[in-house]
Amino acid sequence: MSTNKISVRLTVNGKEYVREVEPRYLLADFLRHELHLTGTHIGCEHGVCGACTVLINGKTGRSCLQFAAALDGAEITTVEGIAGDGPLHPVQEAFHQAHALQCGYCTPGFLMTTIEFLGHNPDPDRDEIRQALTNNMCRCTGYLNIIDAVEDAAKRLREGAREA
Repeated sequence: MSTNKISVRLTVNGKEYVREVEPRYLLADFLRHELHLTGTHIGCEHGVCGACTVLINGKTGRSCLQFAAALDGAEITTVEGIAGDGPLHPVQEAFHQAHALQCGYCTPGFLMTTIEFLGHNPDPDRDEIRQALTNNMCRCTGYLNIIDAVEDAAKRLREGAREA
């Protein structure tokens, strides 16, 4: 049985890629196996844990639930793309400083979720942060340092905006 492949064009971390993929090829697999961007982690494969979260046209999405072919023309940002080759993004720096990771498996998803969240709510309170992070799971940290990191990231981003 032959599989018909579909041409898909995606801009990932600012670079355009064109590939032939099977219609049911998941974005997570496309990122990891076609582009070798392994920062997007696959956890539950059901969209529950958030480890595979990326930005799709600026909004968070679960790459384990998205078909690459359905995203033709989309702009994808992975954890590798938030700082590029430069210094850490303020959200990454805040997570580092607050020790908001242990094993690190869930961290890319938390970072991507935080970036979108702070883009819409630059000065959240702790309850808003908790609510924003409810779709990401961590089995190691207990979440307190993650909440602290998001608070710190918000402050860093606000201060950076004032300096610009």
